[in-house]
Formats: sequence, structure tokens, C-alpha cells
Amino acid sequence: QLVRIEPGNSIEEAHMRNRQLIACWVYEQGKADKVVEMIKKNEKTYVVINDYQKVRTLLGKLLAEIQRIKSTGDYEAARRLIETYAVKVNPELHAEVLLRYKKLNLAPYKGFVNPVYELVTDEKGKIIDVKVTYNEGYTEQMMRYSRDYSTLPSRN
Repeated sequence: QLVRIEPGNSIEEAHMRNRQLIACWVYEQGKADKVVEMIKKNEKTYVVINDYQKVRTLLGKLLAEIQRIKSTGDYEAARRLIETYAVKVNPELHAEVLLRYKKLNLAPYKGFVNPVYELVTDEKGKIIDVKVTYNEGYTEQMMRYSRDYSTLPSRN
């Protein structure tokens, strides 16, 4: 996600902050035990997870803290958590990511085309199978999602 951010800028988008918060919080909280390490090799940084069970435990602690903050309306704790872990970008790592990503010549945003699922039923209406097709392009898929799953009226 760092390729979507200009050098020197902070993370502004909520979902990006969410991912940054989780990654940075788990890294910092597990640092003493080397649960997750940032390893430099051949001038490249790699993230190495050394203890997946401890990562799970840390994620549980983070979820508990976020639930506590939400349940009690602890604005100051929420602000500290976001400002400490979710907003700032490590400038050295960011520069490395941008340089490495540029060599790949990929767009920073991607879209996915999901299959269309159609239930197959017998004469009594019992589901006996699911037919999977890939008969839509990205635009058609997004238009179908808008039509079928929108909670807003099509007309005002």
C-alpha cells in the first residue's frame, strides 16, 4: 500500500491506516521477543514472522484494546493509537518500497473479477450444485454489484 502514498506524506485513507496500525502495532509489541523482524539483506528489507502463535496472541490483545476503546468511548486512547501506529510512514522503508515497486512496472491499484455463482436445484427446489462462471468483465461486475447490492435507491 505504500506505493499509493507520495514521499513525505502521511497515511490518510481509513483502510490503509487500519492495515498500518495492525502491522506496526504487532511489530512494536513483539519487538522484544523478536516475534516479527525487519531483516536487511542485499540492501532490501524483508519482514520475517518468527512466531505465528505470538502474532495471533498480539492480534487478540489489539482487538481487545480497540473494543475497550469503542465500548468506553476513550477518545484519547484512540487518538494515541492511531497517531502512534497508523499515520506516519517510515521514510527509509517507504523510499525502498517505491524504488522496488517501480521496477515491477505495476499499477498501484488493482481490481478483481470474481466468479458468478448460480445455484442449481432439483425439481423440488433443493440445491444440488453451484455453477461457477466467469462471464463478466470488471465493469459488468461492478455494475451488477451496484444494482444488486446497493442500499441506496436508484432514483431519488
